[in-house]
Amino acid sequence: MRADGLFNVTTDFGKIADVDVIIICVPTPLSKHREPDLEPVLNTGRSIAPHLQKGQLVVLESSTYPGTTDSELAGVLEQSGLKKDEDFYLAYSPEREDPGNESFSTSTIPKIVGADTPLARDLVAAVYEGVISEVVSVASSRTAEAIKLTENIFRSVNIALVNELKVIFDAMDIDVWDVIDGAATKPFGFMPFYPGPGLGGHCIPIDPFYLTYKAREYEVPTRFIELAGEINTKMPQLVVSKTAQAMSLVSQKAMNGANVLIIGMAYKKNIDDMRESPSLVLTELLEAEGANVAFHDPFFPIIPQTREHSELAGRKSVDLTPEVIARFDAVLISTNHDGVDYQMLAEHAALIVDTRNAMKGISGKAVVVKA
Repeated sequence: MRADGLFNVTTDFGKIADVDVIIICVPTPLSKHREPDLEPVLNTGRSIAPHLQKGQLVVLESSTYPGTTDSELAGVLEQSGLKKDEDFYLAYSPEREDPGNESFSTSTIPKIVGADTPLARDLVAAVYEGVISEVVSVASSRTAEAIKLTENIFRSVNIALVNELKVIFDAMDIDVWDVIDGAATKPFGFMPFYPGPGLGGHCIPIDPFYLTYKAREYEVPTRFIELAGEINTKMPQLVVSKTAQAMSLVSQKAMNGANVLIIGMAYKKNIDDMRESPSLVLTELLEAEGANVAFHDPFFPIIPQTREHSELAGRKSVDLTPEVIARFDAVLISTNHDGVDYQMLAEHAALIVDTRNAMKGISGKAVVVKA
């Protein structure tokens, strides 16, 4: 609690009776069968319901499929005996973040708000207008939920496209990064997206599957979205295959028994977020092939406990020195943090497998292979 008493952190749901606005922002993961797991949202609603008061506004911010707010969450909250849009108000306002982007902050990113009555829309807009520079009100909570999914599916599909192009152009001995840079000079009709070792973060690898799941209820196919998910999911396997091929050509070594250093455990450069990071998958795939894997990440001195990769928890980042680098048969750049000395890698590594174009313009003794 702050000294001025304006902020109080508590696990006591009884305090809900004393507030005007309740914002739910909890994880919405996928099950092991890649189906939506709404239990964090619904369990939170069940904890709120006994303390819900007339006139309160409840806002869901977690990514989810259309209908969650006005149907499933509403049903849980109405177990309180109060009725949505009669006794309490319900809205959806998705999170919008771009970790590591210094050009935008929470207060400067336009905020989508959606509710199912004019009064609820006015209430939720008023809440966020106090802290966000631009609030965009839309027709319903389902529209707002669909907007969140559309934003991230757009990114997922376009990343899948360039990942597929990378594989095609690599077979033709064409550098996909050069192709994208050239195409990006067109001032209209093209938006650059970049390939990588797989998707990471809480939203982009997960949100498309929320829509495909809900679409099945309406018997609507989602082939395009599912294909993009399939392509992106396979990228770590392709990177491991490319690494094995490069080691065989450069040092005549097999993956079994090889020492591999992964640069970057975060899913994106310059942030301390490891959720759904492809580096975790790469580590497990490499070790399944018999490799000895270490990592370096200035944002993660130690791998924390994660939901699906608990066996990696506790592993420590190695220091990046010439002596350490020289011990590895291959250095795999999975995350291109700005704080990494890539020139030192070039001068002391035998082989660098670069999935992020981090070695562009840097030369040394290392053989650099893009993957």
